[in-house]
Amino acid sequence: MPATTDRPPLRIVPFRAPTVRLALKPVNSPRGHLDGAWWPRTRDLAQELSTLADVLDPLWGRITRIAVNPMHWPVVPREIPVNGHVVKVGWFTTELDPHKIMLLSYTAGRWDLMVIPPESSAPAAARLMAAASESPGLPATASRLIAAEQALHGGSAADRGPVAEEDEARDGGGFPSSPALVALPSHLAMEV
Repeated sequence: MPATTDRPPLRIVPFRAPTVRLALKPVNSPRGHLDGAWWPRTRDLAQELSTLADVLDPLWGRITRIAVNPMHWPVVPREIPVNGHVVKVGWFTTELDPHKIMLLSYTAGRWDLMVIPPESSAPAAARLMAAASESPGLPATASRLIAAEQALHGGSAADRGPVAEEDEARDGGGFPSSPALVALPSHLAMEV
């Protein structure tokens, strides 16, 4: 006698690794304020950081700590799971640019990534990723790049936040226009 069930049949769904929207400077480029840019999908830091670190951990070496500025994140977790180990997450309000995260590894050092606001349009995010990953000698902070994007392509000074205004005052004015703000680099590793 055949067995029957009221349950729907199981659907087999192929595994797909999470994608990260990320652009990094070329390996041998000189260090500056930023090593690249990251465009998270949401403001859920625990989920977004875990996905980012899962991708970067095998590429850069075991990530041990992550630091963020809590200004744009509603909840900052104390730790996140990454590839079978736990990574501690810390936060700094005045010491760290609100549009940047810092990742630390015992084996490979430190990386600073600009965080592009999740609500940014795809063209704005592409320009910001290009600016952060293609300009090795550009002395720009993450907040200054975001402020320049808003000034050139829309947005108000109120959107920029206090750090961008402090940077401009300290560095003597606005960010000069650059082709890196418009052109996409050939090594851009953005997945959408």
